[in-house]
Parts: sequence; structure tokens; C-alpha cells
Amino acid sequence: MPTYTAPTRDLQFVLQDVLKVATSDIPGYADLEREFTAAVLEEAGRLSTEVLAPLNAVGDREGCRLENGAVRTPTGFAEAYQQMRDGGWMGLDADPEFGGQGMPYVLNCAVGEMFVSSNMAFNMYQGLTHGAYSAIHTHGSEAQKATYLPNMIDGRWSGTMNLTEPQCGTDLGLIRTRAEQQDDGSYQITGTKIWISAGEHDLSENIIHLVLARIPGGPDGVKGLSLFIVPKFMVQADGALGARNAVACGGLESKMGIHGNATCVMNYDGATGFLIGEMHKGMRAMFTMMNEARLGVALQGYAQGVVAYQNAVAFATDRLQGRAVSGAVNADGPADPIIVHPDVRRNLMDQKSFVEGARAFTLWGASLIDRAHRGKDAEAEAMISLLTPVLKGFLTDKGFETTVLAQQTAGGAGFTRDLGLEQFVRDARITMIYEGTNGIQSLDLVGRKLPAQGGKAIMAFFEMVKTFIAEHDGNAALATDFLPPLKAASKDLQAAGMYFMQTGMKSPESALAGSYDFMHLFGHVCLGLMWSRMAATAAAQLEAETGDPAFLTAKIATGRYYMSRQLPATAMHLARIQSGADPVMALDPAAF
Repeated sequence: MPTYTAPTRDLQFVLQDVLKVATSDIPGYADLEREFTAAVLEEAGRLSTEVLAPLNAVGDREGCRLENGAVRTPTGFAEAYQQMRDGGWMGLDADPEFGGQGMPYVLNCAVGEMFVSSNMAFNMYQGLTHGAYSAIHTHGSEAQKATYLPNMIDGRWSGTMNLTEPQCGTDLGLIRTRAEQQDDGSYQITGTKIWISAGEHDLSENIIHLVLARIPGGPDGVKGLSLFIVPKFMVQADGALGARNAVACGGLESKMGIHGNATCVMNYDGATGFLIGEMHKGMRAMFTMMNEARLGVALQGYAQGVVAYQNAVAFATDRLQGRAVSGAVNADGPADPIIVHPDVRRNLMDQKSFVEGARAFTLWGASLIDRAHRGKDAEAEAMISLLTPVLKGFLTDKGFETTVLAQQTAGGAGFTRDLGLEQFVRDARITMIYEGTNGIQSLDLVGRKLPAQGGKAIMAFFEMVKTFIAEHDGNAALATDFLPPLKAASKDLQAAGMYFMQTGMKSPESALAGSYDFMHLFGHVCLGLMWSRMAATAAAQLEAETGDPAFLTAKIATGRYYMSRQLPATAMHLARIQSGADPVMALDPAAF
């Protein structure tokens, strides 16, 4: 059975020492004092290790069951869900006006990493609710907020988002679900939605579905879509639950992973729904959920890598096989632990350097969301808009790769269910697909985000890197192993951007053929920047003798590994980008 240890020390290091949340000028961050965040992380870590992690294999083994239209979740999920409610975890960063605790989003993400690593399928129930809460909070009427948000924040009710239909996923303009207005101002929703996470289950008393549908007579395509609240049970004037709405689960998907989460076919047969926001402006409201969900999926990707890496280390430390080439280190035993072998060490360093860099990148992204929303900062909004497809695409690709590396560390044992590593591989795989496939993320990055506002955000990113390098010029700890490779990688990113500017208009296929490589190139530069920041922090603490020397030394060594062994991949991605569309588009479709 796999184990999980909450990485509270490293989360604290990123929050308090690298991001310096307690002294940040972001509104609300003054509450994030070191002792407070430590207490929150420790309690979330305890819940993750003692309650959620033991249920992870249970959920994978049992899955969900559909019985007479009702979905039964795995053994222990209901009790764990109640503990999450009792602890107030579902409303950690929600609006206090509706019963939330009002903490910054960055703290919610730090806590969320532990919940996802310990039990990704379980955490999805509350994760989808958080997205639905955000959409209603941003776009709903005052009456809608008062009706739905308190119970969703409490966890008494849960939420979903319903986009995909059998004939469309990425191209939402093909949605057929219709919404016909009634005399009382409500709408009758009719249609079928598929792949709806947490669409039906027994954990909450009510499920608040947010459904994209088309009002007859509206514009074609996505411009004619509207967003509706469709509750599983109707809510009466006094807040009590009334009759069952005409929405039902028509089936459960049989999936590769995340078995503990109910992925449903949802049938709407004239169900009563209520318009959120303006008519035909549903995509704007839905993107409130989708952008948040994409950062959440980025977190899922690396969080599965975290727990897989921990178990790979445990296996490599215990497994005896062969002798170290430099001489036996376990002379009294029949063989040495495999962690002594350079190739196993390379494997583990690939994992460690990614997950720790990804953690810093994600929490930095969360702090940008806080700055944008709490501080009404347009520049932060532009920056996180640019970075969101990089976060989602790069971290989930590399997160899945990390789980595979962890599985490889264990050799044949990693292929068996007993060790548990194969579940992390299967669960992580979905993160590259849902909330917009990673190919779509790369197209969004190059086609929309990169040229937005004349490229203002990407230029601000380049200036950020340039400023960091200038500020640390002369820092001996960074002079050789961090600043030169970061500068080189940033130049590769600039060269790629210049290539798109020069060729994109006359050859759009050339830009789009290189979009995936650009997303990864950008991701590596972001992790290079994060590792440089962490190394600078660790070196300063070592010099001042204010931290744990072993932890700080390991941090610098891990960063040095990333800068020397991973960051040079930017040159490869640039070469691919500059090869243009010809190698990609050369074959006639019939030749495949």
C-alpha cells in the first residue's frame, strides 16, 4: 500500500520565505502570518494523511455504483466528506458574507495540494463545488447568491459544471441543449451532458448543476449560449428542499482512473433552470469556473507527481539490488539499496526537481489570482491569464511523466496494484485531457494569450526575468549555476515569440505547429525562474544561519539539477518551433 507524507515544511518555505505572503501588499495577506499558515497546513496535512490517503485505494478498488438512478460513493467517502465539512475546509477562501472564512486563494491552493495528493478522486467532489460557487458569486444575482452560496460553502450542497455533450467537447458552439423560457421567468432545460464529474452522488443533500444551454432564437455558435442554475432538488422560498427536478444520471463512465469520483451522463428532461447573468453571455460566466478549474487541474497534475515521488523514494531506499559502482554501502547485506545507482538517482532527481518547482510555480500563480482579484490589479490579471495555459498544460504533462518515472523506479513492482504506484499513473492521466486538452491549452496560449494587448503580458514576463537577473548580479550562489541558464532559456523563449510574430500572419500553421513546444518551453522558463528564486532564498538563509541547513542545501542542489539537466530543453523546443509547419503537415491525410 502506498503512503503519503504532507510536505508542510516545503509549502511553508514557498509561502513564507519565497513568496513572503505575510508581508505582501496583497489585501488579506496580512492574515497569513507564519504561525497561522503553519497551523492550517499541519491540520490539513493530518486530515490528508490520516483520513483521505487511506481511502484512496478503497475508492480506486470499489469505484462508484449507480443503483436505481442514485450513485453510491465508495466506503468511507461519506464520513470523510462530513469531516471536511466539520473542519470548514470547503469554505476556506469563500466569502464571509455567505459563511466562508475569507482566506486568500493561495492558502486554499496550498491546502488543496495535500488533499489532491492524498485522494484526488475524493477531492474532486468539493473542487467542482468551489468552481460552481465562484461562478455564482461572480455572476449570480443577489437572490441567487443568498439562495445557493451558504449551503455550497458549508458543503451541505455540492456543485457541478455541465459543458460537454456527445457531439461536442472543445467546440462548444455545437451545443444542442436548449432552454425554453417560461412565464414565471424560469427556463425548461432539455438535453444530455456527458463526462460530468460529481454529477450524481450521495455525499450532499442537493447538487447545484451549472448548465450551458441555448435559448431558441439566439445567435449561432458560442455567442448564443447561456448559463443556468439547475438544482437537483428545487429550493423553496424558505430555503427548504422541495420536489426532485427533472434531471437524472443516465449512466456512469467506466474510466482508466479516478474511480472514486462519479463521472456521469446527465439527462435534462424539461428541468427547471434559472439564468445566471445575461442572456447569451454564458461563456463569460462559465469561464469563471474554467479558468479556476484549469489552475486546479495544474495542481492535480503535479500533486499526483508528489505522492508518486514519495513512494518511489521509499522503494528506492528499501529495495536491495546490485552494488554501488564506487563500492558497497551496505556491506553487511546481500546488496545495496537501488538509490545508490546513478540512473535511479537521475530518475528521482527528475521527479524531485519537477514537483518542488511546480509547487512554487502554482502557488505563485495563485498569488497572482489574489493580486488580480483582491487588489484589482490589471497587470496581475493579464499575467495569470497568460500563464494559465502554461500551468495547466506543462504541469499536467510533466506531472503524468513524473508518475511514470516513479513507477519505473520500482521496476516490475511498480506495474503491480499492490504497490499502488500504477493508480497514480492512471489518475494523473486525466489531467492532460479535461478542462481543455493540453493541445487546446497550447493553441490558446499562442493564438490568444500571447498576442493579447499587443503582447503586453509576455513582455512584462521577460522584464520580470531580466529584473531578477539584474538584482542578483554578483550573487555568488547564483552566478554560475542559476543566472546564466535562466538567461539563456529566457532568450530561447524570446526567440520563439519572435518567430511567431514574423511567421504567424503569413503562415498560421507554422505558429500552431509550434504551439505545444512553446507551451513546454515557457513552462521550463517558469520553473527555471522559480528555482532561481528558491535558490536565492535558500542561499540567503544559509548565510544568515536562519534555517535548517540540510533542507536548504538540498533545495539548492535540487535547483542546480533542474537548471543543468532540465532547463536546456528550451533549446530543443526552440529548434522544433523554428522548423515550421512543413515537417508536421507534409503528409496527406490519406497517408496516415
